[in-house]
Amino acid sequence: MAYLPNFFFLFLLIVSLYIFFRNLKKVKRNISLGKDVNRNNNSNARLKNMLRVAFGQSKMGSRPVAAILHLIVYVGFILINIELLEIILDGILGRHRIFAAFLGVFYDYLISTFEILAFLVLIAVFLFWTRRNIVRLKRFFSPETVGWPTFDANNILYFEVVLMFLFLFMNATDMLLQEANVDLYVKTGIFPVSQFFKPLFLDLSIDNLIFFERAFWWLHITGILIFLNYLYYSKHLHILLAFPNTYYANLESNGKFDVDSSIKNEVQLILYPDKEISSEINTPDKFGATDIFDLNWIQLMNAYSCTECGRCSNVCPANLTGKKLSPRAIMMKTRDRLEEVSKNLDKNNGSFINDNKQLLNDYISPEELWACTSCNACVEECPIEIDPLSIIMDMRKYLTLEKSAAPAELNSMMNNIENNGAPWPFSNQDRLEWVKE
Repeated sequence: MAYLPNFFFLFLLIVSLYIFFRNLKKVKRNISLGKDVNRNNNSNARLKNMLRVAFGQSKMGSRPVAAILHLIVYVGFILINIELLEIILDGILGRHRIFAAFLGVFYDYLISTFEILAFLVLIAVFLFWTRRNIVRLKRFFSPETVGWPTFDANNILYFEVVLMFLFLFMNATDMLLQEANVDLYVKTGIFPVSQFFKPLFLDLSIDNLIFFERAFWWLHITGILIFLNYLYYSKHLHILLAFPNTYYANLESNGKFDVDSSIKNEVQLILYPDKEISSEINTPDKFGATDIFDLNWIQLMNAYSCTECGRCSNVCPANLTGKKLSPRAIMMKTRDRLEEVSKNLDKNNGSFINDNKQLLNDYISPEELWACTSCNACVEECPIEIDPLSIIMDMRKYLTLEKSAAPAELNSMMNNIENNGAPWPFSNQDRLEWVKE
């Protein structure tokens, strides 16, 4: 019976990790539904970009207050997870503060650092919650954030608060048990923050103190495991995906668009019918994109990585002038469609059964697509280098080349280029008439 808690903890850990990796496998499968694109070149530059943008958070600095608060939560999340490793080993081996014997005095400073970070995280989370719910920053409240997105954003903040308090309460009761010379609770650690919570537990008996310390320990680790598996359903999946997302980001200038080799091939066949054209380029079944299967895997990973921070929409000129377009909504709708396809695959043993829906029209309207000025402001602003514009341009390509459904002004311009060699409705012979005036 003495080992029953250890077996139960090991069971809880295995089940939680199984669910986590199963969901991670599902994310990988869903991303793999996209078309292949080669982003394996220039690995050194990609690694530097990932370290600079994802790890170093270099693009967060445009909003200093948010950047500092996010940095506190981010560093706290990483460093306090060292303490999580100790908790897991304690749970499996039936020990208590297993690292203390190995780290000696350094362990005291480590615990102090964790507690100070936990306190700073609480302050940062409170300010984040205030900005979102009291100040109510405009970019947090758009049509696409109604309902689950707002609920999810607050949920994460509440998670953080509960986990930090459980950690501090656990240390406060542990400290009292150390002072009472209770077996197993060896004197170790410095507790600069949790000592202020000691008065809450001073009147408890030793048995009750042990009960509360164990309760806080179990609730803390259980909460972390729940949080781990909540990530799949949350925008905070970017905690994991920000790193591959920035590694595989487009390293070219944002103003540079790739030439579609299949279109180039078709044009060359028309202009130079006698010239030998590469036979390696196959004409696609469809130009452009209408659904997630037509997008590439980078774009689908972008959709899963979106933090829903709204910085992209906040700088989008179309959005700022009241147009229907919101780059954030483009990414959220792409992810929603991807999740709908994922459920279809799960229901049908990995085979997709046509549901008579698609990303274009059912999720994203042509009005949104044509409102885009292709200025790249959204791409420049994104803190983890997501590219909503690439999705917009691929869907525009379909509307233009497959449906001839471009706006009248654009069709007129393209006709003029085709017939006159310029965007204006004047023949080549009349092009220099203005000189005579």
